[in-house]
Parts: sequence; C-alpha cells; structure tokens
Amino acid sequence: MHFDQADILRYGVKLIVIFLVIPVHEFAHAWAATKLGDDTPTYQGRLTLNPLAHIDPVGAICIFFTGFGWGRPVQVNPVRFKKYRSGMALTAAAGPIMNLIVGLIGMVFYKISEAIYLTNPNEGLYWLTLIFSYFTLINVGLAAFNLIPIPPLDGSKILGYFTPAKFDRFIAENQLYISLGFLLLLVTGALDTPLSWVQNGMFWLMDKLTFWVDLIIKAVV
Repeated sequence: MHFDQADILRYGVKLIVIFLVIPVHEFAHAWAATKLGDDTPTYQGRLTLNPLAHIDPVGAICIFFTGFGWGRPVQVNPVRFKKYRSGMALTAAAGPIMNLIVGLIGMVFYKISEAIYLTNPNEGLYWLTLIFSYFTLINVGLAAFNLIPIPPLDGSKILGYFTPAKFDRFIAENQLYISLGFLLLLVTGALDTPLSWVQNGMFWLMDKLTFWVDLIIKAVV
C-alpha cells in the first residue's frame, strides 16, 4: 500500500483525535453526568482528560482506519438523576456537542490558516491548512457518527428520551445483535457513503456558522 504525504498527515490527525479529542468527548459525558447528580464517573476515574482512561481499542482502530469510532463508554447510574430520561439524554448529548464545539474551533483555525496561505503561499502553511481541515472533518464526523441511534452510541440514549418503555425493552434485549450488525456494516464500509454525506453537510454548516471569521479576514487582509 502506497502512502503519500497527505495520507500520513490524515492518519496523524486521526491519532491526535484518538488521544486528544476522544478524551474530551468522554470527559464531556462524565462532566454532564456529574453536574446532573451522578458521581459514578468520578468514582470510576472518568472525570479526567487522561487518554488512557477513555480510549476503547476497537473504537480507536475504527477511527484510525475509517475516520469513525468511539471511546470507552462512561458508565452512569441513572437512578441518581433527578429525571431519568432527560438525565440520560443530556449526558449522552454532551459528547457530540463537545465534538461540534471542537469542530467549530478547528474551522476557525482552518479559515485563518487558509487565508494566510493564500496571501503568502508556502508548503508549511499548505500542510497546516490541510491538518485543520482534516481535524474539523473528523470532529464533525464523530459527532454525526455518535448521534446514530444504535447502541451503544450516544444517539440511542438521546432517542430513549422520546421512545416508550416497550421499545426500550426491545432494544435492551437485542442490543448485542444490533451492535454486532452495526459493527459489521461499519467495517465493511457500507456506512461510509451516508456518513460522508452527513459529515460533509456538517462541515458546510460549520463553514456557514463561522461566517464572521470570513468577514474579519476580509477586513484585515
């Protein structure tokens, strides 16, 4: 297999995501659960940014080779929440929201780097711009991926806020089969195209939400 410089950078950014962004994603879950009244993440050592506390080997491998994956799920005790369903949904949503926030930050740096590169082209700025582009894409991709309503992804817990107890029992009883089927779709690449559509759509949205950066750049350059 041949790797060019762009491929090396892409995989390098994925390593950054695995060791920096995934911990932030999982920390957001732990922080939200703690704020909502459950201190289980604190007792289990998850209220930390230490990557070793949050990396899931299978999820990390999936991120490295497909760009989509997950960290080690933060365990919570839902009976400690004042409101079970909303507590679970808000805790689950905290991770993807954090990815979107980090993605927005990445988009800002991407636009600034691109603007500087266009006024003063050089190889270093070109690769830096590409890194910020990959970084933003992977973050919005992780947000979109984790919002899929299939166990054990965050989207399934957010969906649980709206679904009846009978549906929840069905999902719980068949979670293993659903998760294995989903993993099979992921590793065979069957989900690559639809996930890429969503990823590119969210990247486009990030671009529109940071329109103010474009205005500042035009005023300065």
